[in-house]
Amino acid sequence: MFLFIYGVSVGTLSCQAMTQETPLHIQVRLYQGVNELALARHVLAQYGDSLSVDLSFQHFEDELVSLPGEYAQPNGGLLLAFVNGDVAGCCAFRPLHDVDYPNACEMRRLFVVKSARGAGLGGLLIEQCMVEARAAGYMHMLLEVLQDFEVARHLYGSAGFVEVPPFYFSPLAGSQFLMAHL
Repeated sequence: MFLFIYGVSVGTLSCQAMTQETPLHIQVRLYQGVNELALARHVLAQYGDSLSVDLSFQHFEDELVSLPGEYAQPNGGLLLAFVNGDVAGCCAFRPLHDVDYPNACEMRRLFVVKSARGAGLGGLLIEQCMVEARAAGYMHMLLEVLQDFEVARHLYGSAGFVEVPPFYFSPLAGSQFLMAHL
């Protein structure tokens, strides 16, 4: 597969990916309007269903109902990835207070639907999320990743994230906490 990126900037990342079968038009951007919140809710529900852990301690169901919630602009962001016009993934960031890093936000809910995996969407979502957070004025981005998410951990490392001490309590065994300078 070949990936041609038109541009990474605040707003929208658009690119073409060429597979042996068919060209893919990929777009990663902040959600736009109520209809896209419904799409975000749907893909985030798939994210929750895909996990082997219970997210009730994070009030995940309430988060879905109240979208965009803490991901609302101007202090947060909820990004969607589209492949040929269909929603194929998501990522979000929110303000993070009371941590050892000044002007920090937290990346959350990185997810790519199974049918779109392998097209580079995870890396594009991470990259665009960092661009949007930087544009929102953040200096540091933190996140928590589960130990068995090896692909995600590799993508985060490629994007410049490094391991840091836990910045909040997590009941999930084996969680790793990461930070990147924006």
